[in-house]
Amino acid sequence: MKKMILSLALVAAFSTSFVSCRETKKDDMEDMADDMEDAADDMDDMDDTVDAMDDDATDPIENTVQEGVNEVQENTGMGGTDDQ
Repeated sequence: MKKMILSLALVAAFSTSFVSCRETKKDDMEDMADDMEDAADDMDDMDDTVDAMDDDATDPIENTVQEGVNEVQENTGMGGTDDQ
């Protein structure tokens, strides 16, 4: 009889400790909403970084293309500016 009461007390103690530590669905939903906001902010920051990198990367290419166009125009007599 002692073992039965002791076993029931032990089971009750374990079940109480596990149930009391469980998070509620409301907390999970709030955490998920916060995580989604953080992810959206990270994506915006990444988009801004990519845009800045894209602008910096294309400037030398645009300058080189424009110099080529100017050179062709000078050599063909179609106008253009001289590099002097």
